[in-house]
Amino acid sequence: MITEVFTASTYGVDAYIIREETHIEKGLFTFSIVGLPDSAVKESRDRVAAAIKNSLFHFPSRRYTVNLAPADVRKEGSGFDLPIAIGILCETSQASPVKVKDYVFTGELSLDGKLRPVSGVLPIALEAKKNNFKGIILPLDNAKEAAIVEELEVMPFETLMEVIDFLNDEICPQPFKVDVKKMFSQDQNYLVDFADVKGQAEVKRAMEVAAAGSHNIIMIGLPGSGKTMLAKRLPTILPPLTLDEALETTKIHSIAGILHNSSAIISTRPFRSPHHTASDVSLVGGGPNAKPGEISFSHNGVLFLDELTEFKKNVLEVMRQPLEDRVVTISRSKISVMYPCNFMLVAAMNPTPAGSQKEASMYSDFDVQKFLSKISGPILDRIDLHIHVNPVKYQELSSKTENERSEKVRERVIRARDIQTLRFKERAGIYSNSNMTSKEIKEYCKIDSDCENLMKTAITKLGLSARAYDRILKVSRTIADLSGEDKISTAHISEAIQYRSLDRTSWV
Repeated sequence: MITEVFTASTYGVDAYIIREETHIEKGLFTFSIVGLPDSAVKESRDRVAAAIKNSLFHFPSRRYTVNLAPADVRKEGSGFDLPIAIGILCETSQASPVKVKDYVFTGELSLDGKLRPVSGVLPIALEAKKNNFKGIILPLDNAKEAAIVEELEVMPFETLMEVIDFLNDEICPQPFKVDVKKMFSQDQNYLVDFADVKGQAEVKRAMEVAAAGSHNIIMIGLPGSGKTMLAKRLPTILPPLTLDEALETTKIHSIAGILHNSSAIISTRPFRSPHHTASDVSLVGGGPNAKPGEISFSHNGVLFLDELTEFKKNVLEVMRQPLEDRVVTISRSKISVMYPCNFMLVAAMNPTPAGSQKEASMYSDFDVQKFLSKISGPILDRIDLHIHVNPVKYQELSSKTENERSEKVRERVIRARDIQTLRFKERAGIYSNSNMTSKEIKEYCKIDSDCENLMKTAITKLGLSARAYDRILKVSRTIADLSGEDKISTAHISEAIQYRSLDRTSWV
């Protein structure tokens, strides 16, 4: 007789069902796990054996063969401990197999039989519902995450013995439930606010424009001018996450194992700030198991790259395609997965190699040009707004005037986003002005002769590069949306031109 137990494993941001088959026969003791298991799965032999014995169950000396089907897909992680243990106890008639076929099992076992949390529970729960399973049996610490999936019976337990008691009908616990909408709405709070920032009215305006059109933005300023403080507050003026966006973002964090046990769902837009020593793999994802990177953890949120010129050139260059496609494909010899990465890029850098205004005069124009050339043209091509951040004056720092709160700014951003949603409702893959291609720019960014003359002056006299033309039109469209105007005017064009300083020949 062969016992079948259903479990699941993740592949990219999704999961797939796995059949765990257990066969036991007489002979010298061996314990074999087949079906392309990784080292963590192979090590489960010792954990499962110890957990069964320490849970006061019988573990006879036999020949054990565990098969994880389909056998041609690699299995990884410690979530197979529980289903393997259930298969052995059902095969040795210590657990009833009646309920087993209705549930998906996942969980790591400690040596004393306690259940430990595993990663990727949310996509596993979604896959269980998709395949019409009655429910999922898992560690207690993963209960909130799984309970997000409605119409699925979530049965959390603390020990292996409790799971067997449930299968043998010796205990009848109630399924774990959460109010997803209530929990989602309660947690949509930020600890920071734009009102905390003194002065910097021009930079705040630029960030409002960036948020309204989902434009990438770079801030140029000396250390201590407030670039990091401003960047951290950008998520507070972005439109709130929808439930679908929250679930999509939570899945990525879940499979990577970085979702906190107390947080069943990510309800605020992510803000990720990798150090400038980060490798290309940590930024875009990869490694032997093709795990997601920082750009995917920033999905539906903000990726902040501080000290942009200090990042290695190859690290920045690997972001070019993800910035354009909003998805990253990681290919290895045995695996190829896709992760979403629809994020806003916010970068910060110094205008010169100097660490202060006093030191800036020590550097020649050539030194400054060489310093700024560390950022390649293709990367600048994908950044729509360049804004200079000047040091805050004492009068502004000491001012008692109450600054505008993020909530007020967010209301204007949401109105502008609603205009764009209506505009692009029949355009697949375009959700904001920053996503416009040349075709959409020609259709939605038409300008009159006065605007054309202004653009001509900007390109010729200010020395703006050709790549700045489309960016100016896109940003002008967003500024017009913020003003609630259908047509782009010279005022909108003028403001957009101010946000292209790094394209001027005097800078680069």
